Amino acid sequence: MLNYLIHKSRIGSIGCGFLIGFLWTHELTAREDQPVQLGSRLELFVDHHLIEAMDGVELRLHQPVKAPRPKSPLPEQHMVTVIKDGGKYRAWYRGKDPSYVGVTHHGNAGETVHYAESRDGHEWEFPHLRLHEIGGSRENNVILADFAPFAATFMPFLDTRPGVSPDARYKAVAGYPGPGNKVGLDEPGRGLFVFASPDGIAWRNLGEAIRYRPEWRHAFDSPNVAFWSEAEQLYVCYFRTWTRPENLRGVSRATSPDFVNWSEPVEVHPNQPGEHLYTTMTHPYVRAPHIYIALPTRFVPGRGSAPGYEQKDVNATDILFMSKRAGRAQFDRTFMEGFIRPGLEPKQWINRANYVALNVVPTSPTELSIYHRSGDRYVLRTDGFASAHAGAKTGRLVTKPLSFAGAQLQLNLSTSAVGSVQVELLDLQDVVLATSHEQFGDEIGRTVTWRDRADVAEFAGKPVRLRFTLTDADLYSFRFRP
Repeated sequence: MLNYLIHKSRIGSIGCGFLIGFLWTHELTAREDQPVQLGSRLELFVDHHLIEAMDGVELRLHQPVKAPRPKSPLPEQHMVTVIKDGGKYRAWYRGKDPSYVGVTHHGNAGETVHYAESRDGHEWEFPHLRLHEIGGSRENNVILADFAPFAATFMPFLDTRPGVSPDARYKAVAGYPGPGNKVGLDEPGRGLFVFASPDGIAWRNLGEAIRYRPEWRHAFDSPNVAFWSEAEQLYVCYFRTWTRPENLRGVSRATSPDFVNWSEPVEVHPNQPGEHLYTTMTHPYVRAPHIYIALPTRFVPGRGSAPGYEQKDVNATDILFMSKRAGRAQFDRTFMEGFIRPGLEPKQWINRANYVALNVVPTSPTELSIYHRSGDRYVLRTDGFASAHAGAKTGRLVTKPLSFAGAQLQLNLSTSAVGSVQVELLDLQDVVLATSHEQFGDEIGRTVTWRDRADVAEFAGKPVRLRFTLTDADLYSFRFRP
């Protein structure tokens, strides 16, 4: 065991709640041989990746809050994608041709893909693109029609790979192999297909990318998502499969260097025992792309209601929060509780009522938005998925050894009127190198001020730890800046 003895000389001005000679123990295995190369990237407290020890501090999940209902919301639909492209918000969602007569199962020829856009991420416009005649009129926002089976699960993304061709700036994945148990199926055309577009409106089919595997019971029939990973330098795809032998709705992953040739799919097993995860909606967090955010739908059979459906479709759903560090095999499940609950409205307790759109997008410098299939928008503070939290009793958090680049430390913090956050920079022998002034208030990018120095540039590139002392405060993220 490794002991941290906090001497009186170090804590005299930190604030109430600490006893002199406080002894802090934790496992020696928490140390790493090499410091984490932090550089100047933003780090969030969504997992324990950088944490070596905590006392009186917990990681707390923060549930989004429903924003006022827009006058012109996105429609109540499945398979929604929202992308912020420059100053414009763009959305794609599944619809249907009201004049279609034929089979009604998922993946039918009457399914369509629609397009909407917004200037503020709140109120939406539905341009008349006049591309397809739907219900006897071309005055509509349909971009893809007679597109079976791909309209069922069409999920676009903005390709941020450096040097990407302008005619493939947008890409998408889609596929629906048909209903029923398909164990033993091994034929082309049942897998996941990939698409490209210069503008997100006109699309071309690039072909089948991930073939259906005969050991799969079912796959690809709900939102399958892909993106360019800056951190992994690969295209990454997370898609729907079923776990074996538990027979739970689960997740698999494949990667590609070129969006054409894909690795063998691997099940990633984010499920807890008995837990169905219907989707993941995994994507790089816009301010920290080395951290993937996932907002899966948890499917709970036998609860809720299913008017108009067979009894087997009685279920309740809610939204979870998961994260994943680029390069790690598994999702992090630090937070097991619901992220977005069904809520007070009875309709949110019926069959498959709770899904969110792909991507959490910034809608102001202080706000993130999450779009629900109901047309509602949920909001969080910037970086506000989770925090290192201390209540009225003071607590401490110490990071693992790390190496940073820059001169100034910035914090995303929120305190009460009497609360505070204080930072100490430690060497690997726990000698205090620098101590900040107490920081209090509520700010997305608070630049820390130091007691005896203008900045901490002289410690850049050296192995150090950060010790955060919190009282009635939440610390959401931090980063070093020039």
